[in-house]
Amino acid sequence: MRVYVPLTLPALAEAYKTGELGSGPLVAYAVTPGLREWYLSEDIEELEYAALGRAALASLRLLAADPGAVRRRVVVAVDVSDGAVSVDPGRGRGPSALGEVTVTAAVPLAKAASVHVDAEDAEPDVAAAADALEAADGGDDDAQFVVDETDDHELLWFATQEIPNLVGQA
Repeated sequence: MRVYVPLTLPALAEAYKTGELGSGPLVAYAVTPGLREWYLSEDIEELEYAALGRAALASLRLLAADPGAVRRRVVVAVDVSDGAVSVDPGRGRGPSALGEVTVTAAVPLAKAASVHVDAEDAEPDVAAAADALEAADGGDDDAQFVVDETDDHELLWFATQEIPNLVGQA
């Protein structure tokens, strides 16, 4: 199963150093029944893109909690065995948990298929969104607009061999 693990650049640097995204359990995003129902598509590429977007939002939440991190969202796409992934059916239908899964096993960085990171020019919008996230969660429409502005920035695709260059930016 392809899962999308939300990180920050410092967390990616740590994963590169240790060779592991996490020892489990860790939160990731994938094509779940709840995501399929919400997105209303049977196209697997569209559904995976939606899961990537959910992981990008989770990365933004990680940035909001780490004011010292470079303001770029980071998502690592990794293939794990189906048995290493669990979905909480009660939580999977809530809007904040669409596509959320728990990876229960260790995830070696060597299993990563790709890394997705914001371009440098996205940093001001990502920083503003991280600052507005709490207000947006509280129902502030203007703050939600600021958070939604990050959707205008496509995450760039990087091969795993490019991780050393990416973590140099952390």
